[in-house]
Amino acid sequence: MSSLAVVASVLLGVTFLVAGGSKIAAGDQWPEQARGLGAPAFVVPVLPWFEIALGAVLVVQVSRVPAAVIALAVLATMTALIVRRLAQHEHPPCACFGAWSAKPLGWGHVVRNVLLMVLAVVAIVA
Repeated sequence: MSSLAVVASVLLGVTFLVAGGSKIAAGDQWPEQARGLGAPAFVVPVLPWFEIALGAVLVVQVSRVPAAVIALAVLATMTALIVRRLAQHEHPPCACFGAWSAKPLGWGHVVRNVLLMVLAVVAIVA
């Protein structure tokens, strides 16, 4: 196991932990924002808890590669939702980090997610 893969996994895991925790901290505001982003209704109540679990697995290095693959898939899906909204010239509030995300969606959110996807790839292949 390379130290680069470990660092990438931990950074990615902390990001998911913060994202999940901030969604919970946002209370009723986050589900509304998530629906505005286009998240499927069945995903909204479980996503914060899923992100926390995934983040914890990435941080503690349990099954790093499968967890990083799942993180990559989640990030790709979220990025696709963001790009879809931007392509429709819609800029709802970013629901990515719950209580910390009131800024309207923009291309910077896509760049951030691409960088996180790079971390996931490093965690997988390094």
